[in-house]
Amino acid sequence: MSAIGVVSSCSCLRPGVWLLKPGTQSMSSLGFHTAARCAAKDYYEVLVLGGGAGGITMSARMKRKVGAENVAVVEPSQTHYYQPLWTLVGGGAKQLAASARPTGSVMPRGVEWIRSRVTALDPDKNCVWLENDTKVSYKYLIIALGISLHYEKIKGLPEGFHHPKIGSNYSVHTVEKTWKALQDFKEGNAIFTFPNTPVKCAGAPQKIMYLSEAYWRKTGKRSKANIMFNTSLGGIFGVKKYADALLEIIKERNITVNYKRNLVEVRADKQEAVFENLDKPGVTEVHQYEMLHVTPPMGPPDVLINSPVSDAIGWVDVDKETLQHKRYPNVFGIGDCTNLPTSRTAAAVGKSGVLDKTISLVMKNQLPTQKYDGYTSCPLVTAYNKVILAEFDYNAQPLETFPIDQSKERKTMYHMKADMMPFLYWNALLK
Repeated sequence: MSAIGVVSSCSCLRPGVWLLKPGTQSMSSLGFHTAARCAAKDYYEVLVLGGGAGGITMSARMKRKVGAENVAVVEPSQTHYYQPLWTLVGGGAKQLAASARPTGSVMPRGVEWIRSRVTALDPDKNCVWLENDTKVSYKYLIIALGISLHYEKIKGLPEGFHHPKIGSNYSVHTVEKTWKALQDFKEGNAIFTFPNTPVKCAGAPQKIMYLSEAYWRKTGKRSKANIMFNTSLGGIFGVKKYADALLEIIKERNITVNYKRNLVEVRADKQEAVFENLDKPGVTEVHQYEMLHVTPPMGPPDVLINSPVSDAIGWVDVDKETLQHKRYPNVFGIGDCTNLPTSRTAAAVGKSGVLDKTISLVMKNQLPTQKYDGYTSCPLVTAYNKVILAEFDYNAQPLETFPIDQSKERKTMYHMKADMMPFLYWNALLK
C-alpha cells in the first residue's frame, strides 16, 4: 500500500473530563524519549501495539501499573500527529507543523519504544512477530493499531493527487493540497465526499465543506461555487439532534447533498469525479469539479485481517463494555482498530480509563466491572469561529458535557477545538 494511505489514529477528545493538573505544564514532565530499537528484550509484561493516541495513553497508564521497564510500544513511525488539527490545516486556519511531534517526545519516559512493524499476532502463544522475524512475547497485549486509509481503492488515486484542485484532509501528504485547491478555486463544482466504509472522525468530511463555504464567502467567490456533499450514507449525521442542526445550516448556506453516492473513480486530468448510485448498483454519474475533497475508503490494518484476534472483517474483536478480547482474556483493544459499535474518534482516549480498570482487575484475576457507554465526541466545525460539539453514546443519544444546548453553533466551542484541546492533548492527555 502506498505511504500516502497510512496515517495514525484520529482523535476527537472529550472536553472537561481530563483537566490539567499542577505540574503538567512543566517542560521536565515531557519525558523526551529517544531510544528506538528493534526490541531490547524478547518479553514484556505489557506490550502495546501502536503509538497513536490510544496506544500512548495506555502505555503511560501501564507504566504506572507495572513499571516502565516492563512496558513496550511497537510503533514504526518517527512522527506522532494530532490529526484533529488537519481539518483546520486543510482550511488554512492552522499550520501542518503544529500537528506534529517526534514520536520519542510523546513516548512515556522509560517505556521501551520498539521502532518496528507488527507482521503477525499469535495470541495462543502470547507473542507477536515483528519485521526481520523478531519475536516478542507478552503477558498482556493492548492492540491500538488504528485504521488504514485506502485511496488506491478509488480508480485514479493516489496518483491523481499529483494534479491540482484535489486534496484530502485525511493524509499528511495531501492535507495542504486541500488548502491550495481551496485558494485556487475560481468557479464551478466544489465536491466533498464520504466513502462507503467505516471512517474515522465521521464529521471531518463535512467540516472542510463548511470551512470552504465560509472562505469563499469571505473572498467573494461564494456565488460562483456550487457546493456538493456526495455521501454514501442515507443521512447527514447519525444523531438526530445534531443532524437537524446540520441540515438547517446546509439549507441556509445553499449546499446540495446527494445521498447514497459513493466515489469510485477520479479522472484528475479531466477534473471529473465518478460516483456510483448505491440505490442502483452499477449505475454511475460523472461530475466535473473545480475542487474535490476526497475522504478515502478505510479498513482494518492488513496485519489484523484474518488474524486470530479479529472478527470476520478484520477489526479486533472486543467486548463493547470492557474492551477485553472476547476469546483471549489477556488481550485488549482500544481505538479505531476495534469492532466497537461506535464512531471512530479518539474518544479512544475516553475509553482508556475503562480499559485501565479492566486490566487492573484482570491482573488480580477478577472479572471486569467497569462499563464503557460508547461515549463519542465530534466537534463539528461549521465556520472559522463556530463549532457544534456533538457528544453521544452507543445508542446515538446525546451525552453532553456542558449544561447548554450543544447543537447550537458556538464560538467558545471553536476555541476549545482549535486552541485548548491541542494544548491539553500534548501536555496532559498523552501523559
